[in-house]
Amino acid sequence: MVPASRTSALLEDRHGRFHDYLRISLTDACNLRCRYCMPEEDMHFLSRDRLMTMEEIDLLAGMFVAHGVRKIRLTGGEPLVRKDAGEIIRRLGRHPVELALTTNGVLLDRFLPDLRAAGLRSVNISLDSLDPAVNQDITRRSHLPVVLSHIRQMAGEGFRVKVNMVVMKGVNEFEIPDFVALARDLPLHIRFIEFMPFEGNGWTAGRVVTYRQILEVIGDRYPMEKLQDGPNDTARAYRVPGFAGTFAVISTMSEPFCQTCNRLRLTADGKLKNCLFSTGETDLLGPLRSGLTVEPLIAATIKAKHARFGGQWDQSFEAIDATGLENRPMIAIGG
Repeated sequence: MVPASRTSALLEDRHGRFHDYLRISLTDACNLRCRYCMPEEDMHFLSRDRLMTMEEIDLLAGMFVAHGVRKIRLTGGEPLVRKDAGEIIRRLGRHPVELALTTNGVLLDRFLPDLRAAGLRSVNISLDSLDPAVNQDITRRSHLPVVLSHIRQMAGEGFRVKVNMVVMKGVNEFEIPDFVALARDLPLHIRFIEFMPFEGNGWTAGRVVTYRQILEVIGDRYPMEKLQDGPNDTARAYRVPGFAGTFAVISTMSEPFCQTCNRLRLTADGKLKNCLFSTGETDLLGPLRSGLTVEPLIAATIKAKHARFGGQWDQSFEAIDATGLENRPMIAIGG
């Protein structure tokens, strides 16, 4: 199957943004319990019959690719806890797209044959603290040594490895320079992510460490050079001269990049979200299982996309009342 033209009307919204990047969640289950991602209480995971099957994921992926999607990222939950994750990765590797994976890294070594077979060379690994006590407090688990070992392993085997750190004031912001130091001798791409509001994650504006504040912390320790960003990049990239890797900041809250957004999200239960913060979702799985054509649903969902933040706010993040926001927890969206 050959991707259609980038001008395919199906994937273009009313603001002129073409959506050629699809994030597919394989599951809402996870082997960690990160506080900013998963509510501490009342978290109910999807039953197996409500999840998209391997065949349904493959079918929908092919449909999006046919209309112009050029990149697919697999997310979760933790995508690698799904029993058929390896075969899903191999199947999607047959489509003419750039295939990528976001994972917490705990199980990563078990899937190296599948990643290689699919031609998947880009892996994002979520890691929010290098301090064992802080890491365990955030994740409510104790897998730090394993994750660090897998980061080194993947980098050593030639994968493009991005390490994603959600920066939270009063929790881990003191570790920013330590994360930059990870890229001294390894070709890692460290990405600092501003803390974002989702259901049950305790977000307040006072806990956000902004893009400019992150750069100030790094600048106090290291010299840095700005790198060229791509037209749809969410991360603003830099390098420390002489370091093997780079670092970047994803400034969702303080300096958003909505005007160049090219991303769509398909949840593990087959709901299409046109924005990470959208209040609405479109069920594709139900109609697909009923034998109906879902392309009109996809087109309508994309056309309805708001200019910014799913239409939930348009003011400075300091003025946001998180209790009034409508959204699923991050783990149920797929990032």
